[in-house]
Formats: sequence, structure tokens, C-alpha cells
Amino acid sequence: MSPPAISTCSVWVVGCGVPKRGMGWYHAKQILDGEISTAKLTAVVEPWFLGPGSDSPPGKAFGEWAVATKEQGGDVCFCSAVNDVPVDAETPTLALISGRTADNPRLLREVIDHGCSAVYLEKPGAPTVGELEDMRAYAKEKGVPVYMGYNKNVTPYVRKALEAAKKHPGSTTTYVHNNAYKPDELPECFERNAEGMLKNMAIHELALLATYWGVTVDSIASVTPDSDFSSCETLTGPSGATFTDFSRVGFVVKTKTSQEIKLLVDRCGSDAGGNSIAIVTKDGDELFRAETPDDELSQFVEAAAKEDPEMMPYFFLQSNDYKTLKDLTTAHVLAGADGAPEGVATIDVAIEALKVAEYLTPLLQEALKS
Repeated sequence: MSPPAISTCSVWVVGCGVPKRGMGWYHAKQILDGEISTAKLTAVVEPWFLGPGSDSPPGKAFGEWAVATKEQGGDVCFCSAVNDVPVDAETPTLALISGRTADNPRLLREVIDHGCSAVYLEKPGAPTVGELEDMRAYAKEKGVPVYMGYNKNVTPYVRKALEAAKKHPGSTTTYVHNNAYKPDELPECFERNAEGMLKNMAIHELALLATYWGVTVDSIASVTPDSDFSSCETLTGPSGATFTDFSRVGFVVKTKTSQEIKLLVDRCGSDAGGNSIAIVTKDGDELFRAETPDDELSQFVEAAAKEDPEMMPYFFLQSNDYKTLKDLTTAHVLAGADGAPEGVATIDVAIEALKVAEYLTPLLQEALKS
């Protein structure tokens, strides 16, 4: 008699963070709450809060959550290092890395060496293109696929706009991304996100361009800045250092296959928590528009935030996206399938997106000087 089929993929969350604040913690919560039918949380790796930071207020909050999880019957191993995670060689395992970006190159090697089947890496994956390329090479050598947590790749507004664009060859898709900073908050924003807007806020859209439109540095035929929309500023941050970055930037990318995609990204473009829009146009006529959050999602987020004000609001906003990504990746790993689930970004996409960001930043800054 053959053994029963394995129905769930084992998940290790590496870099959990503070309850209700850390992205890794929210991933763990969704799995523990049974929202991902093909996933079982088997380990949480938290070097800081299970180590030197255990007595800090956030560390104590983490410790209380770990105790509560065990008391609720969760068969989860809490470890301070990847090497301490128990390994079941018979069960497919997804290592979900949600630590500090600078730690990711080391953590990826550690989880691969420890025997995971696949890696889910939170964006942007690594500080530089070179580090991401080294990580890709190591994962490829070991035969371990690496998926990226670019949640916009699977959001309904993006998917619907893609379908509309397919129905209208020769159309142009515009991606609008608005944050809700106030102008007087930009100096702190520039310093905290010193890698720059295109590697930070706009990297989500650049990942869309790489995934769905085949945009790479080599495939770009031209870039046309929207100088009326864009603004590049040099501001003095809280530390006294100066930072040059875009407060807003717009541009059209034309590929060598004559496909045009436009981005409009504005740090101060919303007064209601931020939004994203996808618009399909042709010959000056708007054919399709979709936005997130829509009215239904906005009402859900508002109600959920009132019920649990300590939770990071964007968890509620992007909850379904995170669930979809884990549904797709754990099912893919469980099936032993090749490649990546449709629409899910891979480390190849992450590399191309970062390369495009590094290519565009000086090009657009120089163009806006004239």
C-alpha cells in the first residue's frame, strides 16, 4: 500500500519581526489561521528576538506570541538560527525569507544549505544587482527555485488591465502609484529610503514591467520623461545629510518591439493612504481603468483597522495579495512543478527590475535638469 499523499508544504518563516508590525509575522499568522490550505508553518527563525533582543519591549511581545502559538497547539519550532530548524526530508519545504534586506544573501545560502525545496524572498531581495546575481547563481547551482514577494504581480487591478490590454493591440498601459506623504515629510522619507524611489517605491511597477512586458535594460528602445509631472529634489534629512531623489516621476518606456508603458509615481499623490491605478488607452481614448483599493476594499480596511488599530494598515490592504502568493507558491512546490506559478515574480525578474532602476535613475535625473 502506497503512503498517503502529502497535502501541505512545510513553511519556514525566516525573519519574523514584531507581532502586528513585521511582514514575516503576518505571513506566519495567515498560515496559522488556516488561510493557506497548502501550507503548514513548521518553523519560525528569529535571530534577534530569540537572541540579544529578547528582553527589549518588541522582543517580549514576540516571546508572548511564541508562547501563545505553542499553547494553541501550533506544532511550530521557534529557532534563533536556520541550522536549528528540524528538517523533514520527505516533505517539500518553502523557506520564506522576510528579514533585513542586507541579511538576505546570507539567509538564502543558509536555508538552501539546510535543505529547503524552494525560497520565497521578500522584495527587493538584496541591496544590489550584484548580490542578487550571486544569490541566483547559488540557488541555480543547488537546483532551488527562488520566488519573489512582489504582490502587485497578482493583484486584481493589474490582472484586469492586462486582459484589457491584450484585447486592444497597440494600446498603452499606464501604471499610477501614489503614496500619502506630506511635503514636509519628504526629507525623512528620502533619508530612510536612501536607495532612491526607483529602487524602493517604484520597484513594484518595474517588476510588473519585467514580468508582463519583458522590459529589461537591453529591451528598452527609448525612455521619455514626463517633465511636467516629475520633480527631482535635493533635501536635507534628519541626520543633516543631503539626499537627491524624486518626489514624483513620470516616464514612458518604449521597447524594441514598439510596446509603450507609462509610469506615474508620486510620493505625495494621495491624501487617503495611497492608491494604485492601471489605465489602458489607445489613440487618446481611455479603454479601461482599475484601481486598488476599490470601494469594497477601502471599507474592509477601514473596519479592520478600527477593530485592530495596532496592526499595520497595509497588511489589511494587501492581505489577499499575500494569501494569493503563498497559495500559488506552496501549491507549486507541493506539486514539484518546474518554473514558477503564472504571474509570480522570480529572482530573474527581481534582477531585471533592479537593473532597470539603476539604469533609469541617472538618466531621468539628468533629463530633468535641462
